[in-house]
Amino acid sequence: MTDLPLPDSLALWMQASIGLAALLLLAFAAQAVTRYVLRHAMPRLRNRVDSRLTRVLWHDEVLRRAAQVVPPLIVHTSIHAVPHLHPTAATVIDNVAVALTVLQVVRTLIALLDAAQQEHGKSPGDSHTATRSIKSYVQLGKLVLTLVGAVIIVATLIDRSPLILLSGLGAMSAVLMLVFKDTILSFTAGLQLSSNDMLRVGDWIEMPQVGADGDVVDIALHTVKVQNWDKTITTIPTWRLMSESYRNWRGMSEAGGRRIKRTVRLDAASVRFLSDDDIDRLSRIALLAPYLEEKRQAVHAANAALGERACAPANLRRLTNIGTFRAYVQAYLRANPCLRQDMTLMVRTLEPTAEGVPLELYCFTATTAWVQYEAIQGDIFDHLLAVLPEFDLRLYQSPTGYDIRAGLRQGVQ
Repeated sequence: MTDLPLPDSLALWMQASIGLAALLLLAFAAQAVTRYVLRHAMPRLRNRVDSRLTRVLWHDEVLRRAAQVVPPLIVHTSIHAVPHLHPTAATVIDNVAVALTVLQVVRTLIALLDAAQQEHGKSPGDSHTATRSIKSYVQLGKLVLTLVGAVIIVATLIDRSPLILLSGLGAMSAVLMLVFKDTILSFTAGLQLSSNDMLRVGDWIEMPQVGADGDVVDIALHTVKVQNWDKTITTIPTWRLMSESYRNWRGMSEAGGRRIKRTVRLDAASVRFLSDDDIDRLSRIALLAPYLEEKRQAVHAANAALGERACAPANLRRLTNIGTFRAYVQAYLRANPCLRQDMTLMVRTLEPTAEGVPLELYCFTATTAWVQYEAIQGDIFDHLLAVLPEFDLRLYQSPTGYDIRAGLRQGVQ
């Protein structure tokens, strides 16, 4: 018999056990020392340097997870130095240590990605980097690290080359493409959205087909979250933002002016020529005085050139109340400090319809804030509606019960 006597076998087993215990004690002692150094020395150095790179690389969570790499790494490098340890046991422990090392390295890299995303979110509000989300890239990086780490860990535990597992995954490429179809589409769409600067966090977008109308609050790998104006959240698959159309109001915000495009519908029966008394009365309006003086001279010159044909009223050039009102509105908008005078500012008469003669205002406010925009727009139209009687114009509206009762009372009288 070649077997050792029981006392000798027990002694060898005790030596191997003591060696393993000493190795584990050394590994965790090294982890404690490394953690102490990283958590006390690195933050001081980070505060002295104070750059974005150091804040990411020496983030507290990154340092904490980096310290956890030390124990399995020490076990991996020193396991074969344990005396009298069976080769099979040493190989198994070594493979487990390598797998744990890979796991801790992956967790450290994931913490590094989280720190980069967190630091990116702290960028100044006026910087483009603050609005360009990198969350989709961070999530993709985590997915790749997890898959690569899983392949290496499984290959290490079964003591096979990772290439063998990768070759098996190659044969399953069709299945993998089906499983990760949405991920691939979303990543491609996110890459195009970011590279073409089509979407940022904070943009106001409208996508009626999915019920989205509000600010973008989050751009992830698979989804984009939009907080609507009623404070509900609409989640949109990222790939739909490339395959379907949506409206982005960022250009309006960056331009600093929000458009007003609204019509006042005038009763066509109230449109008429102005008499000399009307012109004299309206000339007392400060905004209209320069316009009427210029038009009075132009009309007088044109009519004087007619000669004998001036006897026919149809040949005479005369001012109308609607044209004068249009000039007044134009002057009123030009004098309004709440409107952008360097952008398009226009008042025009549209084609008459069964609902009257539309007078359209086209201008831009000097603010893009919703509340102030509505207040400015309301003040403008409140004034225009109230000043209509000065020009002997009436606002068109469908007959109401009050109008019908008033007409009946007049008929009875």
